Amino acid sequence: MNDLRIPIHVAMIMDGNGRWAKERGLKRTAGHKKGAEVVREITTYCAKIGIKYLTLYAFSTENWKRPKLEVEYLMKLLDKYLKEELKVYLENNIKFRAIGDLSKFSKTLQNRIIKTQEVTSSCTGLTQVLALNYGSKDEIVRAVKKLNERGLEVTEENIESCLDTSGIPPVDIMIRTSGEVRLSNYLLWQNAYSEMFFTQTYWPDFTQGEFDDIISDFSRRERRFGAV
Repeated sequence: MNDLRIPIHVAMIMDGNGRWAKERGLKRTAGHKKGAEVVREITTYCAKIGIKYLTLYAFSTENWKRPKLEVEYLMKLLDKYLKEELKVYLENNIKFRAIGDLSKFSKTLQNRIIKTQEVTSSCTGLTQVLALNYGSKDEIVRAVKKLNERGLEVTEENIESCLDTSGIPPVDIMIRTSGEVRLSNYLLWQNAYSEMFFTQTYWPDFTQGEFDDIISDFSRRERRFGAV
């Protein structure tokens, strides 16, 4: 990896957990469980190779439409994940941060999220950002409300300061697994000049090797940001 241009900020849409499970005759929850294991693998790998920010679409504002039992399982899985990953975060110097409207979650889960952010706040390596009850349109609407409340002029800089991702650089690489080719209301502002990669691989099968291939492709791309 020494000869490659390592991105500062990678964003991922972790898609395909349910289909991965269905193809194996398993319940959808088995796909989510396996997907959580891959989150750990990819996160620790990003920390190892020097990526500074990894933003993962963990639960969207639209995901509440899923079957009640599946949503309940996802909430329990998230709580369990954060509880078990705290040691991993600290061992790998990883800071945890959440974006999205957290007010919709239970007080227990909100407290878990807040505690994890607080305990890892002094870590200086990778920042893992989980997008939770997140939708980009909702984020922008909330940012505009903050602008009004603060009496700020409408400028790009002021809008960015009011987004959930305030202080985080723009996305360099956006990856979506499972063969779907759309952003699905994810980081619309932050992805303005990202290099996008769409892979047929279901998230539970996504590997470090495939990630390396994407970074290699990214390294060969010329990013002009509108210039010649």
